Amino acid sequence: MVSVNEIVGLIDGVSGDTTVPKNIRRALEEAKGRLTSPDELTVRLSSAIYSIESVSEDVNMPQHARMQIWNILSALESIKK
Repeated sequence: MVSVNEIVGLIDGVSGDTTVPKNIRRALEEAKGRLTSPDELTVRLSSAIYSIESVSEDVNMPQHARMQIWNILSALESIKK
């Protein structure tokens, strides 16, 4: 099973990619902030998923970044269950 810290690392990887549009990087940073907040785990996961899903279908996103974001969402969902 993937840990929250590993997911934060994945988010950092995509956020550091300059080919990813700013609005997507901003949503990823927001999700990262929500994951590291002191709230209950299910609240943090749900908030992060919501932030990332809002940009996951952005037409300006490079294909490689889309795959990474889907992987992040899958990892978040697996922890949530």
